[in-house]
Amino acid sequence: MGITAAFMVPHPPLIVPDIGRGEEQKIKRTIDAYRKIAERIGQLQPETIVLTTPHQVMYADYFHISPGKGAKGDFGQFGAGHVKMEVRYDEAFVEHLCGLADAHDLNAGTLGERDKRLDHGTMVPLYFVNQFWKEYKLVRIGLSGLPLTKHYELGQCIKETTETLGRNVVLIASGDLSHHLKEEGPYGYRKEGPEYDARIMEVMGRGEFGELLEFSEDFCEKAGECGHRSFTIMAGALDAAEVVAERLSYEGPFGVGYGVCGYAVCGRNQERNYKDQYEKKERERVLAGQKKEDAYVQLARRTIEAYVRTGEMIPVPEGLPEEMYRKRAGVFVSIKEEGRLRGCIGTIQAAQPSLVQEIIENAVSACSRDPRFPAIGREELDKLSISVDVLGDTEKISSAEELDVKRYGVVVTRGYKRGLLLPNLDGVDTVEEQIAIAKRKAGIGENDGVKLERFEVVRHY
Repeated sequence: MGITAAFMVPHPPLIVPDIGRGEEQKIKRTIDAYRKIAERIGQLQPETIVLTTPHQVMYADYFHISPGKGAKGDFGQFGAGHVKMEVRYDEAFVEHLCGLADAHDLNAGTLGERDKRLDHGTMVPLYFVNQFWKEYKLVRIGLSGLPLTKHYELGQCIKETTETLGRNVVLIASGDLSHHLKEEGPYGYRKEGPEYDARIMEVMGRGEFGELLEFSEDFCEKAGECGHRSFTIMAGALDAAEVVAERLSYEGPFGVGYGVCGYAVCGRNQERNYKDQYEKKERERVLAGQKKEDAYVQLARRTIEAYVRTGEMIPVPEGLPEEMYRKRAGVFVSIKEEGRLRGCIGTIQAAQPSLVQEIIENAVSACSRDPRFPAIGREELDKLSISVDVLGDTEKISSAEELDVKRYGVVVTRGYKRGLLLPNLDGVDTVEEQIAIAKRKAGIGENDGVKLERFEVVRHY
């Protein structure tokens, strides 16, 4: 017993005939692939189906697992309220999974239920499954804003729960691909859209799940995908398992990508421990970067490591370059983990007597006081990449035409609200994006007018 098969599927509501009313024939290959996997599930007769969905309630730092005995749902929001569904939850599986996640210090559980009704990311796959097999219990799991490795870890907990309880389980990873494939589509076109779909289908078609962890957050966001985290949970559930991968279909006629792949589990393969391999590469990359760090970044890292371990701010050290004791300037300390921002705090103008003290103060704030993130823990210290930006003087400008997203940072001001964005950031490619992000940081409306300033930085790695 264990996970016998897993499937990557999309969830376009129009694929249900009562909703599509003929339009579904434009994605006939997707329908044919769905029927094929539903028939396979019927042959496998799983006791439990574990389904991950991006349309379950989603929290920034928590995986929500649906509680209770079961749930109902219908397609009323898509004009087909008469198409109804009811499921029974596998309460024993959920209880064991939550306990295991807690033991692994993974934020997952049944708290935070906002809507008991089934979401369409759940109902669309089950609409097809139910035509071939209904004698299953469901485990419905939402995604989170946590790193991809945490999604993989949740998948590993699903695998362990399955094996401990001796269940015959099928896993369904529900998720569409890019929503930016066509200009005339509902979400418009971005070049990252077709790039993402080509890359994800190539990776999933080969079943090389370790490459899922290498997709950057910025790239996924620009592509407008909704299933990547769902697929990554599935990858974790298939950790160290030998699988036969099959790419069944790919279509995107409406401007949204729909991909279907299947994975039959056929044994164990310890070389497919992808999270371990990824984290080893990350540690090696961070260590190699540390060897090249200059005095500015070394000071920030020393400060962060000491504060995380002891809760104390280090005294001003000796032996640093003279300019760091003599010069005053605004400083930003940025921290990344696994390629995603983990903390960034700084000052537009000097607030301390020297650069040394400015770096120490802002390094402590970046690792423990950034309101967007929890404080950094000891277990994260060997995964952190750090940079230090020393800001030049700001100068007023009359229009955005005087900005250059790679060269200049921007300060936006409206009344008492003031926001800043550094230059040359990953994923920020245009001045318009730069200004829009700075406005959001300051709580300024998207269409509100602002005064603009620009500045240059010296970035230390």
